[in-house]
Amino acid sequence: MIIRSPEPEVKIVVDRDPIKTSFEEWATPGHFSRTLAKGPDTTTWIWNLHADAHDFDSHTGDLEEISRKVLSAHFGQLSIIFLWLSGMYFHGARFSNYEAWLSDPTQIGPSAQVVWPIVGQEILNGDVGGGFRGIQITSGFFQLWRASGITSELQLYCTAIGALIFAALMLFAGWFHYHEAAPKLAWFQDVESMLNHHLAGLLGLGSLSWAGHQIHVSLPINQFLDAGVDPKEIPLPHEFILNRDLLAQLYPSFAEGATPFFTLNWSKYAEFLTFRGGLDPVTGGLWLTDIVHHHLAIAILFLIAGHMYRTNWGIGHGLKDILEAHKGPFTGQGHKGLYEILTTSWHAQLSLNLAMLGSTTIVVAHHMYSMPPYPYLATDYGTQLSLFTHHMWIGGFL
Repeated sequence: MIIRSPEPEVKIVVDRDPIKTSFEEWATPGHFSRTLAKGPDTTTWIWNLHADAHDFDSHTGDLEEISRKVLSAHFGQLSIIFLWLSGMYFHGARFSNYEAWLSDPTQIGPSAQVVWPIVGQEILNGDVGGGFRGIQITSGFFQLWRASGITSELQLYCTAIGALIFAALMLFAGWFHYHEAAPKLAWFQDVESMLNHHLAGLLGLGSLSWAGHQIHVSLPINQFLDAGVDPKEIPLPHEFILNRDLLAQLYPSFAEGATPFFTLNWSKYAEFLTFRGGLDPVTGGLWLTDIVHHHLAIAILFLIAGHMYRTNWGIGHGLKDILEAHKGPFTGQGHKGLYEILTTSWHAQLSLNLAMLGSTTIVVAHHMYSMPPYPYLATDYGTQLSLFTHHMWIGGFL
């Protein structure tokens, strides 16, 4: 008979209905601040309504309440991002020359903005080629869409609608996790569980999903496009996903399915998982097969990393133990107390994250011109310059 110690129970880490939803507060501008709720004395009051709305430290000193507001605002930010993305895809579907550019990306310029003929403003429209007049864009969206395997404006419309739906879902999530099921402070401070979920779920499964999309949709479609096939003649994305024989015509190893994987004969997959290095001479971008290999590899690494930290079960690392075990040659126990600082001060955590994200963004700025990730990005000099400037400014600000 084996006697096993009982597994620790999962704690209930949410409060149900902590703050009732009330539309009456909407009629009281500045209800979140005692000073603003008194009403205006000067016009400064109007600006403070906007400035103080997200200054959560001025609303309350309760770290749990502040954490809940930050989480809710996080979902609001995601909603705005999805709304913005939806707008970009809608512009591509409604106002752009994407399909014409797709057929001749070196001679036709990308445009998704047409100035209407009001009091002579149409003079701003230029001839971008292919009989289309508009403002040439330098955002890199056309190159991104091509790398994703988008071949028609209908697909852009569908993606725009999908982004709108996700924007609404994010708004709902922000309301739900503040008014209906708000996490307790212990949930925000459970860093090991947070790391596991972000590493395995967000980064691991996210990279794996993107690698799957690239293998089953992006690669075959881009192979046809690079061969000069008319985008209208290329099979639709779902046909590549549902019909393995179609993919096997381009990559014969698909006919064998998952057998090479389980028999460790992985070299069979070298047709679409490559390590060529350098740039594709046709598109001037990185080899898409190299990019697929990259995403698949980091997906595996992140999925493994997502099992590293100890949660309810007694295996894995504890972040506090790792920090306090570190003894540098000059600093001694320099990391002692750092765990407590970072789990009780969101300002300290934010400052570190901003510094790392800023540095990473500057690295991205340099990588985007030296190793262009998307087809025909390297030959669009305006877009190259714009993306570099954009990322350098963001990196500097962060």
